Amino acid sequence: MSPIVEMRELRKSFGAVDVLKGVTFDVERGQVAAIIGQSGSGKSTALRCIDHLEKINGGELTVCGHALHTDKPDLAALRKDVGIVFQGYNLFPHLTVGQNITMAPKLVHRRSRKEADEIGREMIAKVGLADRWDYYPEQLSGGQQQRVAIARSLAMQPKLMLFDEVTSALDPKLTGEVLRVMEKLASEGMTMILVTHEMQFARNVADKVIYMRDGRVHEMGGPEILSQPSTPELADFVNEEF
Repeated sequence: MSPIVEMRELRKSFGAVDVLKGVTFDVERGQVAAIIGQSGSGKSTALRCIDHLEKINGGELTVCGHALHTDKPDLAALRKDVGIVFQGYNLFPHLTVGQNITMAPKLVHRRSRKEADEIGREMIAKVGLADRWDYYPEQLSGGQQQRVAIARSLAMQPKLMLFDEVTSALDPKLTGEVLRVMEKLASEGMTMILVTHEMQFARNVADKVIYMRDGRVHEMGGPEILSQPSTPELADFVNEEF
């Protein structure tokens, strides 16, 4: 079975600035891959390319069987297979938790209200917020809002989940809430790619760690590379983060 993400010599520029300079890696089904690196290394851009939020300039990228390096990739099909959660929660403030979660399944998957509610309630329970179904976002803490954002993506029943610095705006207590949800998803076999500064989480949960530097994959391997880096650059980065 082919990897769920196949990235080959991926290139991305913004004007004259080369952000990705030939990035190559695979992620297998059921794997958790953590992309780490300093700010400006290209890690978030690489993640956004996987959901075609950024159009690539060169190389090859296949995600859940969808070739994104073609002239007209099927983005509607891609978005059904890939969920993404950002640092900002992006919840609709005028909608309840339940309405936020069930909107996309009804509009995109054409689920009936009953079906969407059943899926949504299952997912909100999965993130530990079953009793917040009728709350509005302003009534929730930042950690709770981020967990609702995760449940909203899960309600689309994706094959792959992407997380872009989802805890960077949260205090340590709220960060722990969100990371526990992500750890549970990993234990249930969800394929996940996350851009993160949470080195302990990467060490404990990730199957693959991808260290990016200056728009390239500088070092890659299992979580053991965080304890035994092969390059002085990764050693310096890990020492700073820990």
